[in-house]
Amino acid sequence: MRSDIRGIVYLVGAGPGDPSLITLRGVECLKKAGVVVYDYLANEQLLGHAPETAERIYAGKIGGRHNQEQAEINRLLVAKALEGKTVVRLKGGDPFVFGRGGEECEALAEAGIPFEVVPGVTAAVGAAAYAGIPLTHRDFTASVAFVTGQEGKDKDESAIDWDKLSLGGGTVVFYMGVTTLRRNMQRMIEHGRPPETPAALVRWATTTGQQVLCGTIADIADMAEMAGFKPPAVTIVGEVVSLRERLRWFDNRPFSGRKIIVTRAAEQAGEFSSMLGELGAMVYECPTIRLVEPSSWHELDDSIRRLSEYDWLILTSGNAVRFFFQRLESHGLDARALADCKVCAVGPKTADAVRQFGIRPDMIPADYKAEGVVAEFGRIDPRGSSVLFPRADRARDLIPIELLKMGAMVDSPVAYRNVLPERLCPEAMFALEKRCIDLITFTSSSTAQNLAQMLGADLLADMLKGVAVASIGPITSKTCRDLGLKVDIEASPHTLPALVAAIETHFLQIK
Repeated sequence: MRSDIRGIVYLVGAGPGDPSLITLRGVECLKKAGVVVYDYLANEQLLGHAPETAERIYAGKIGGRHNQEQAEINRLLVAKALEGKTVVRLKGGDPFVFGRGGEECEALAEAGIPFEVVPGVTAAVGAAAYAGIPLTHRDFTASVAFVTGQEGKDKDESAIDWDKLSLGGGTVVFYMGVTTLRRNMQRMIEHGRPPETPAALVRWATTTGQQVLCGTIADIADMAEMAGFKPPAVTIVGEVVSLRERLRWFDNRPFSGRKIIVTRAAEQAGEFSSMLGELGAMVYECPTIRLVEPSSWHELDDSIRRLSEYDWLILTSGNAVRFFFQRLESHGLDARALADCKVCAVGPKTADAVRQFGIRPDMIPADYKAEGVVAEFGRIDPRGSSVLFPRADRARDLIPIELLKMGAMVDSPVAYRNVLPERLCPEAMFALEKRCIDLITFTSSSTAQNLAQMLGADLLADMLKGVAVASIGPITSKTCRDLGLKVDIEASPHTLPALVAAIETHFLQIK
């Protein structure tokens, strides 16, 4: 290897937890990374910005101990850069605020490796903002101090000037100070800070798992011990903490503190999870279905070759749209092949998916079920019409059966199959076993049926005791009931926004 080859290292602040708080520059760096070295405070969702080919190296803590010591991390960064790689060192918070970024930069500078530091939202700023605690406020204080809460226990003398810190009257934020909380609060009192000074602990700040505990510097340690409050957390001390009850906004949203399981397919879960997360829910994505190609394309390919013969194309879901147009493209065709064919799209989301291909649906039934499609065609008298209905392998037969009765000619080739995932999300299963899930959502009959098949009917009923069940519509609700489940929530109309609204109503009613 040539010794003059040099890569570059980007020290990127990942922010305090919420993946949307990373900077645009940070995302740019991740997108061109050849290697990502990340720690346990960096949200793993951010790794999705890196290319699939990028090497991902965990350098955080396992079981409370560092997976790699700092000197080893320094050597790793240098070694990867010397291979000519673009390296992103992804660090929770800000690299230069208790992130040991300075030490890593020194190692890089000594080795002659070019580097760039990309600032991030540091934990103190993120935690305070999401807890509704302004770090400064002209009615309370004009100063703020960031202090390590983890000075070595064996040190004879503290490097912190406790007199100035305690008597200054400003806001003080201790990083990583849960295990030394009692000692640090006692020192502040001993050096002149009034015992009644408000204090707050903020754990897993800016995430849906955020916890906030408020007290005073005299009792916050006892409160933390009684609550079993664990790291990672920051401690905020100062009169500004008293503003929290008026200014809290993040952890009093409609779904704050609620734990919800989403069972949609992995490629579909994101949108729904985001909708729930925006309202404060802690979402466990537990796909119970996996969508794959049909075992044979023969039937659909034959229909595509005869597209000019069809009067109508019926698409009942975004999945049907995706698989149909992917197969259409594989034949070297596009939306122009449907010039003489009208399109029925079931539901607004399906209609939006169709519009992405430059096609305006000719029919959008008011009822987003198979029955709604049948009713709509009944109004136009489809006798003699030729209909193409690309479907899932486990779709109901109602549409082709009823249209045939009306005199239409219907081809219903399988466009995709619904199969069981290799396994269920272990985090979701563990949460169910611990009885800490509030609600589970089913957005199709298949999501419920597959879960029952993977767990068994008896175990399913046992694990969902005390868990509210939310269904996208009456067909899915019937499936749930047939499986022995009680349906607490049903969307009307049968859309994701309506399901979210129905869940919100449910939570308001049981408060």
